[in-house]
Amino acid sequence: MSVFEALRVPEELSARVPAEERGGGRDDVRLMVSRGTAVSHHAFRELPGLLRAGDVLVVNTSPTLAAAVSGRLGAEPVVVHFSTHGDDGRWAVELRAPDGRGATRPRPGGPAGAAVRLPGGARLVLEEPLDPAAVRLWWASLTAEAAGGAGVPGLLARYGRPIRYGYTERDQPLSAYRTVFAVDPGDGSGSAEMPSASRPFTPGLVAELVSRGVQFAPLTLHTGVASGEAHEPPYPERFSVPATTAWLVNAARAGGGRIVAVGTTAVRALESAADPDGTVRAADGWTGLVVTPGRGVRAVDGLLTGLHEPAASHLLMLEAVAGRAALGRAYTEALDRRYLWHEFGDVHLLLPEDRA
Repeated sequence: MSVFEALRVPEELSARVPAEERGGGRDDVRLMVSRGTAVSHHAFRELPGLLRAGDVLVVNTSPTLAAAVSGRLGAEPVVVHFSTHGDDGRWAVELRAPDGRGATRPRPGGPAGAAVRLPGGARLVLEEPLDPAAVRLWWASLTAEAAGGAGVPGLLARYGRPIRYGYTERDQPLSAYRTVFAVDPGDGSGSAEMPSASRPFTPGLVAELVSRGVQFAPLTLHTGVASGEAHEPPYPERFSVPATTAWLVNAARAGGGRIVAVGTTAVRALESAADPDGTVRAADGWTGLVVTPGRGVRAVDGLLTGLHEPAASHLLMLEAVAGRAALGRAYTEALDRRYLWHEFGDVHLLLPEDRA
């Protein structure tokens, strides 16, 4: 058991509704800042004063999909979470069981050959697990055209809703799960779950950051469903780092600016496009990169992220950025000061240690 697994996050520290329903705006969340093992506490809207002119915030522009659709597997009611669109037209999906309160709970994966009846006359056939060692996600094919021939994107647009887990209080509109940086690519692609680290940004805060000389570099990584099992590594995901972003990151680093990724998805995409010396190149395709302390980071200096469950594989990435001692100190402080967890919760900024 790691030091993080020994930590227990009380249920009452789950953010059950968005910040704007708790009486404020999107940016009305708390911000914990780690510089090495030194920790300070702020409001998120203080972020502009914590960064420097020349710093670059790398943001994920992937829009969140209405990726949950109710169906039936024989007589069993299920909820299908559409995770990732494969190159061969199939989708990686997770089947969940309704929990009776509008959310879902885990259920065994499969079985192979099972057909899920979906709204609009569509049928989804489960074919094989993505990974035989972890059968939570399955490759599946839609056997009947849905939503007037629009396939899965049309099915989600007509019958889908945002993926919701049991720690949230109630359903929220899709707009609550989209960030200010989301760009609709026009082909129905997007993320199964929100790149939530950038949720607290507002247009006004972005404008203030730009006015202070902080730059934004966009990239795209379409994230699949969250890893639901302890230590389950992330699956391959589609990403794109444009040439303009590669140029901006390289120029900023050469000029002494810090590269701060907004979210673990931005780290994964940018590091997938980085050479061993940290030079970033334009790239797109699939990435199976898992950032660990042993691998380290090459292009990223800092990270803005949410608070992760103690057994989540994302903590390996955070440890690669900040180190184990810094991370352990920060999570102890977050628990002591009652920070809120999950996609509607508070955020954590990891920066390089200040040195004279």
